[in-house]
Amino acid sequence: MGKKYNTAIAKVDNTKLYNMEDAVKLVPETATAKFDETVDLAVRLGVDPKQPEQMVRGTVVLPNGTGKRVRVLVFAKGEKEKEAKDAGAEFVGGDDLIEKVSKGWLDFDSIVATPDMMGAVGKLGKILGPRGLMPNPKLGTVTFDVARAVKEIKAGKIEFKVDKSGNVHVPFGKVSFGVKKLKENLAALLENIIKAKPSTSKGAYLKSITISTTMGPGIKIDAAEVREILK
Repeated sequence: MGKKYNTAIAKVDNTKLYNMEDAVKLVPETATAKFDETVDLAVRLGVDPKQPEQMVRGTVVLPNGTGKRVRVLVFAKGEKEKEAKDAGAEFVGGDDLIEKVSKGWLDFDSIVATPDMMGAVGKLGKILGPRGLMPNPKLGTVTFDVARAVKEIKAGKIEFKVDKSGNVHVPFGKVSFGVKKLKENLAALLENIIKAKPSTSKGAYLKSITISTTMGPGIKIDAAEVREILK
């Protein structure tokens, strides 16, 4: 461990559960890199991801965006192509783009597709699926309202999904956002994770909550306090 990391970790009481306000205030103090570090949330949930009915997944439009430029690809045809371009999508097309992706092109961050394109887009499942890029109607990325979908993604819409170990790991901003914006983004994200609680989940749902910068130590948040203020 380097000197900067040791200095940062000394500012965090690893035995303490911080409230959201105090945890977020520690973020800039524990950021040690010269670049604008991403701030991540890690939540351990009381669910069994092996059970389909306990799969936690959803989306949220962060109030202050992600701080990252998102390149959006839209699979559409006809009037929907123009609609997507006018909404700000970087790449728009049909069979031509599907073929390009099938050959290994992946210079984009998110995909939206109109329902009539999904028959062809489905052939890219083996490429897009493992990367979490496959359009999904439940996440609002398979829709004829492509303008709205593109604008939401550009505005900071992110997806969260529990992994096989019962954890959700997702970025929610940049250190440069400051305490107020980071706290607003964190609250919005946690609120939506709570709303996604499966009805079959028993016992404590939010088992542990930790935030950290790209190069910084974890800062533990009091899950009980979060449940109380966001319920």
